[in-house]
Amino acid sequence: MSKIELNAGLFSKRLRIVYDAWNNAQREDEYSSISEVGALLLVAGDPAGEDEPIRKGTAFQTWLLGFEFPSTFLMFEKNRLSILCSASKAKILSQLKNSNAPVPIEFFVQAKAKEPPTDAVPRFLEAYVSLDQVATLTKEQQSGKLVDEWNKAVADAEKKPTLVDMAPAVASFLAAKDEEELKSIRVASTLTSTLLSHYVAPKLETILDREAKISHETFATQIEARIGYGEGDKAKGPDMKVWSKGRGLNDVDWGSTEFCYPPIIQSQSTSTGYDLSPVAESSPDDVSHKGVLLVSVGMRYRSYCANLGRSFIVDPSKEQEAVYSLLVSLQSEILSRMKEGVVSKELYQSALSYIKEKKPELESHFVKNMGHGMGMEFRDASYLLSPKNNRKLRANMVFNLVLGFTGLEEGGKKYALQLVDTVLIGADKATCLTTGVKSVKDTLFFLNQDEAEGQPSKAPAKKAPTAKVNGNASPTKHKTAGGKVLRNKTRSAAQEDSVQSMSAKIAEHQRELHGRLHQEGLVRFSESGGGLGGKEGKGWKRFQSYKGEAGLPREVETLRIYVDRKAQTVVLPVHGYAVPFHINTIKNVSKNDEGEFTYLRVNFQTPGQLAGRKEDTPFEDPDATFIRSITYRSPDGHRFDAISKQITDMKKEVNKREQQKKEMADVIEQDTLVEVKGRRPTKLPEVFVRPALDGKRLPGEVEIHQNGLRYQSPMGSQKIDILFSNVKHLFFQPCDHELLVIIHVHLKAPIMIGKKKAHDVQFYREASDVQFDETGNRKRKYRYGDEDELELEQQERKRRQMLNKEFKLFSEKIAEAATASTGDTLEPDIPFRELSFEGVPFRTNVRLQPTTECLVHLSDPPFLVVTLSDIEIASLERVQFGLKQFDMVLIFKDFTKAPLHINSIPSSQLDDVKNWLDSVDIPLSEGPVNLNWGPIMKTINEDPYEFFQQGGWSFLGGAAAGEESEADDDSDTESEFAASSADMESSESSQEESAYDDGSDASDDEGSGSDFGSEESEGDDWDELERKAAKADKKRIETGRGHESDDSDRPAKKSAAKPKPKAKANGKR
Repeated sequence: MSKIELNAGLFSKRLRIVYDAWNNAQREDEYSSISEVGALLLVAGDPAGEDEPIRKGTAFQTWLLGFEFPSTFLMFEKNRLSILCSASKAKILSQLKNSNAPVPIEFFVQAKAKEPPTDAVPRFLEAYVSLDQVATLTKEQQSGKLVDEWNKAVADAEKKPTLVDMAPAVASFLAAKDEEELKSIRVASTLTSTLLSHYVAPKLETILDREAKISHETFATQIEARIGYGEGDKAKGPDMKVWSKGRGLNDVDWGSTEFCYPPIIQSQSTSTGYDLSPVAESSPDDVSHKGVLLVSVGMRYRSYCANLGRSFIVDPSKEQEAVYSLLVSLQSEILSRMKEGVVSKELYQSALSYIKEKKPELESHFVKNMGHGMGMEFRDASYLLSPKNNRKLRANMVFNLVLGFTGLEEGGKKYALQLVDTVLIGADKATCLTTGVKSVKDTLFFLNQDEAEGQPSKAPAKKAPTAKVNGNASPTKHKTAGGKVLRNKTRSAAQEDSVQSMSAKIAEHQRELHGRLHQEGLVRFSESGGGLGGKEGKGWKRFQSYKGEAGLPREVETLRIYVDRKAQTVVLPVHGYAVPFHINTIKNVSKNDEGEFTYLRVNFQTPGQLAGRKEDTPFEDPDATFIRSITYRSPDGHRFDAISKQITDMKKEVNKREQQKKEMADVIEQDTLVEVKGRRPTKLPEVFVRPALDGKRLPGEVEIHQNGLRYQSPMGSQKIDILFSNVKHLFFQPCDHELLVIIHVHLKAPIMIGKKKAHDVQFYREASDVQFDETGNRKRKYRYGDEDELELEQQERKRRQMLNKEFKLFSEKIAEAATASTGDTLEPDIPFRELSFEGVPFRTNVRLQPTTECLVHLSDPPFLVVTLSDIEIASLERVQFGLKQFDMVLIFKDFTKAPLHINSIPSSQLDDVKNWLDSVDIPLSEGPVNLNWGPIMKTINEDPYEFFQQGGWSFLGGAAAGEESEADDDSDTESEFAASSADMESSESSQEESAYDDGSDASDDEGSGSDFGSEESEGDDWDELERKAAKADKKRIETGRGHESDDSDRPAKKSAAKPKPKAKANGKR
């Protein structure tokens, strides 16, 4: 306790407030109870229990001294402050003697436990009984050894002063808050508001939407757990996924944070009925999914309270809607009237008058008081906002403003509504310190948009945020178009409504997205005006073979061609001089034999070459004179063979080295991992890692340290460190329908693992247990039939559930540690298998699964992790009637990055893919043919601003899911575009495209493979159908035609009756 430091300046300031108010008590009604007394006695016994509310005496002592001091008496006399306490407390409180206190301080120190008693209590009693009147907190009952001793001494005294209750005066001392107090109250208010907006309200929406079965009590317990629970090793800290979303909560002292009372959840299924008082409790009944739900949450920070209460109405009637709207407008009215000098009862009367004017039938249902003063005490009864209280409001007072109606009836059932906030009194008006989830659109839930007549504008207000946060798009089939999300009354009605309106909704939303994308593109590139042009990162690179003639090798004296591998130079004899040419200046070398002589031709890099990947190679002075090639002749063909091979090999080595350097350019060197000290790190044992480490494949363990993760191989010889600051995404994939349970880390920048760079690190365990013997079970011989197999299946199911639970908990611990370390919120993302679709992003067909923020494939390497926020637009290609598959190309916002091709997606999943893309706000387009994205992206990069000025992505056909005629027009234009693309592709060398896609994955090659595989087979199927149709026509109409005539007629039929397959055929050619 000796380390406790008291704020002497703050003590002096607050003590002066007490004495000034006491000295002027006769002029102030609020202090009239202490105007005639000779002293104020503040008695503190043993501390109160944890479940008991803070007493006024404890609040007064803490306000004055900064800490609670049990078994301490303070007696304020006109000429001194007397303090009766133990020796240890006197040592701490002696710091106050140096303060500029308005009166001197005198200590009456008690003896220690084993020492003889002092005369402290008798002397303190002598001063006490010498007074005629003493003010104290007469209604507070204290207990403890010192209190018992004091009560006995007072009882034995001959003369006793008259006691007066000083509770009203103490309430006035504490009512107006100073800046230090307001700082704590603002933090408490932010904590309460953040909890409501980012946990309680979203969780309640989920419960209602899924019709989840959960009791009021359980829901309240889950809310309370957000600030942490447990002790020792099992302790769980605050849920930073929630708190990180609040403003200014980075430096919160969580040890000083607690709930004022257990959160109160009430619905129409609450057995005790609705109760608006803070002493109400969350009942064990299940939360009702209909009617009114009341939520009340109060939090305390550094002893200061904040409170709020909200009403949520599911499928409200017109009357309920009107009553809630009245509550919101009433609060605005009251806030404008709550200012300095207003009398409490006048404020209550003004509220009643407002209700009489708007809805007089509600007057009898209005609450009996509108709240109370609040600070360290949750409820200060001296400042009730009731019709009988004459107290005036003062600036910087804090109130819990409670507005509500009770005993209302709807459909034969009773209900209540409340709107509760913490407010700060100002000179002109009051302001709400607690905010969020108050407006009609935030608190009213509509079952069906058709039923919410008169509310067409309220529901769509939350559409965009919902789509962004919620990556799983397809479930919107059962939800209204934006607003609050709840199931329709019947599934069939929901499906019919979905089928009829989904296409129109997507088209409407896509038009908005395309318009927004175009505007953003113009704004994004308007400043630079010019383009990226692919010229970023390409510049004139200087290289030097030798620093001077002295550096030339001796072999050049013979004036013969010499290949210097060390200097990466080829020395050529030119007119009697040895001229060095760096390997970077040489394009290639060719050799051919003519008669007795062999010719060696060296071709150099020069500007103006029309073909090849070096077409846009920069030069220091492109207008200079360049040598394009040099040719040598020699009868020694073997020597020219050797020289040609040496130059070619050296060129390959240099290119390979440059390619490796380019690949490793983005690899980072991580900081040092700070290991956890003082305790063992949290571990996940028996896991394998991918990419695998060198050596035998054995399971290791993952450890969570202070600023990162460490994977330790079983022998301890190898390790992988991953810093939290380099983690971009964290995924947990359960082993349901999978062979592995996975924790996957996607990095911001790649790291080196062994000799390879890695963007992703994965920890997994195999779900199937092959280490136990299924044949040697003793029970088998006593069983017949399938009992043993059923038992094994149950064991397998349990084992998978345990694996999922273990890995999920560990992923959550990783997220908590990362959030605490970096301050940025990291949440484990779980793939939505129900939204998955098959496709070919690399060379094999895999299952792609959306998550909240990404599109992933994690089951097998190579892994795919695409961040949705990085996608500019998605182009769906080969979307034609009759084709069984289509392709998807994802173009990134970074135009220098090669588009990602996901090929051969089943056409049966086209609607699901479109729904998902639309729900996560990704603009999409459809086309009948594949586009050549290499030249397209090169053109865009040359001048992006010009590209957006000329229409941007409108050349792709705009929003999907349009009308039939629009789709036909789009397909025509796209097939023409594709034909021109094909011409470009044939005219330019294949190296042109490889130059753009250099270093990327094989998705482009796979795209062409997809065309020859799936599309051509589809063409055969179509021809076969046409052949059958021709045969049928021939039988019915004319039998004289041969097979050749049928073939000659077929294109005419096809072009006339089937325009879409025609576009397909053109696309293939």
